Amino acid sequence: MESDYCVHLVNTAAVQTYSGLKYTDDKTRCKMVSPLITIEHFTNGLYYPKVDRAVRDLLRKRTQMVRLRTTNMLSIQNLIARNTGGSIKGDLIKRMTLEDITIQLHDDCALAMSCNFSVLKQCDEQVKILASAILKRVQLRPEFQSLLTVPGIGKILALTIMFETGDIRRFEKAGNFASYARCVQSKKVSNGKKKGENNRKNGNKYLAWAFVEAAHFSIRYSDTIKSYYQRKCAKTKKVIAIKAVAHKLARACYYVMRDNTEFDVSKAFS
Repeated sequence: MESDYCVHLVNTAAVQTYSGLKYTDDKTRCKMVSPLITIEHFTNGLYYPKVDRAVRDLLRKRTQMVRLRTTNMLSIQNLIARNTGGSIKGDLIKRMTLEDITIQLHDDCALAMSCNFSVLKQCDEQVKILASAILKRVQLRPEFQSLLTVPGIGKILALTIMFETGDIRRFEKAGNFASYARCVQSKKVSNGKKKGENNRKNGNKYLAWAFVEAAHFSIRYSDTIKSYYQRKCAKTKKVIAIKAVAHKLARACYYVMRDNTEFDVSKAFS
């Protein structure tokens, strides 16, 4: 684009490729796609603004560190449960030193624990460094300020949703946005019966993570959402109940961003 080339980004989910292609290298694919552009049967994908990519990648790196921290936290809890028969909460592990949690373990288990504990502390430090750098470099745009009124969504999650969503007007309906955030089922239905499944990974995995995180926090801070979650848990698994809360939040956030209005829990979780 800097050299005045006309660049098209293919939306591969919306373009049907010819299954009889003998070769599938880049040159052959370009020959197949170029006629589609001229006859207007070509769907462009999202071309993300270059100026925002660096901060978006920082937010994604923070997400990676948070997941790694959680992995090591669960590993420590598992080691304690298997070797002592007891349990320990994550918040307590964060406040303890390595000597505090390895005093009851024999040498081999203590060594394994120290590995997880060291990585956990490093991840925790890097998460704080990344969050501090992100908040200094960028602020929420006016049309996304209302995201902070949603229970469970703070500045970092709001920034993640803002950068991964882009222009909210590119989604025609709330259902399209929820689908992009991987908050809906992917299945083929004919005559009211399930006939198969589509691509589950079609969508934005970072948005999916953000809304699941928001769901976990929202059931702590909102009694209405917590009540909805508990009703769902009584009927199905906890994982599905959390995903149901995430779906509700995704649909609500669509209207919050589109209309620049505050979140109304009574409408979202009536």
